[in-house]
Amino acid sequence: MQRKRAAFTLIELLVVIAIIAILIGLLVPAVQKVRSAAARIDCANNLKQIGLALHNYHDVNKVLPPGYSASGPYVDGATDTSPGWGWAAYILPYVEQDTLFRQIDLTKPIETQPAIQNTVRVFLCPSDQYPPQAFQITDNLLNPLCLAAPSSYAATVGSDASEVTDPVGNGIFYRNSRTRLVEILDGASNTVMAGDRAWADTKGIWGGAISGAIVAPGPRNPWQTTTAPAACFGLVHNNWINIKTDSDGGLDDFSSYHENGVNLVFADGSVHFMQSITVNGQERYDFWALGTRAGGELVLKLEY
Repeated sequence: MQRKRAAFTLIELLVVIAIIAILIGLLVPAVQKVRSAAARIDCANNLKQIGLALHNYHDVNKVLPPGYSASGPYVDGATDTSPGWGWAAYILPYVEQDTLFRQIDLTKPIETQPAIQNTVRVFLCPSDQYPPQAFQITDNLLNPLCLAAPSSYAATVGSDASEVTDPVGNGIFYRNSRTRLVEILDGASNTVMAGDRAWADTKGIWGGAISGAIVAPGPRNPWQTTTAPAACFGLVHNNWINIKTDSDGGLDDFSSYHENGVNLVFADGSVHFMQSITVNGQERYDFWALGTRAGGELVLKLEY
């Protein structure tokens, strides 16, 4: 007697395929959210290390490092930044990069030293889109000046009233700054030191401000024809977060590819996630206040 073999009907097979497709559709966003959350935590750990390094630098030198160092008189923050070494270069020994730091002569211009081509992992956010190696830096005529390794982070010069090209800022880091922690009168827990500034939006570097160079928009910035002066390579101001509608491309603003915000390290070494600010209002003014070191402002609405 011949037995019948069990088999799926076409309808049953289609139902199984549909169920699998639904499960995959539910699983993929969940996996993406887990990855995004993990990348945000890794980024916060980077900034925690940066904050600790800045404090260790202060312990040794009794001041925080300069936003960037310039040996000549101030002109414009674009063509007068040499030698230009920025805050991130000064803390290399405190992020386990002492060997790299010993290759640098801080008295000589950034662009003359191959050390700036070295990628430093702690200066790269895992949510960012950056090149795997050093990229070309040019002047405003697109003449090549040097190669430099990317950075996903920038330090703040202060509120919207302070520009990255100013000779002095109302924040912690600016041209030849030597800020002491005791000068942060607004409170270390209420003052931002540094945070996310995505390379995919602004092609920043850890080296500092290369005199005469332009800071170009990253590949995901919708404002591809705008540029910024050299001081913007490692500096921003507390103005917007993740701005995409500003005609200057948001090159001098905090940005990231975390979901709806950026990680920031404060002067007390704590790291907080700050949501995007895209409209005028008290929240924006409060964010300005978090950029000043001694503004005396009262922050009313921001949660961080």
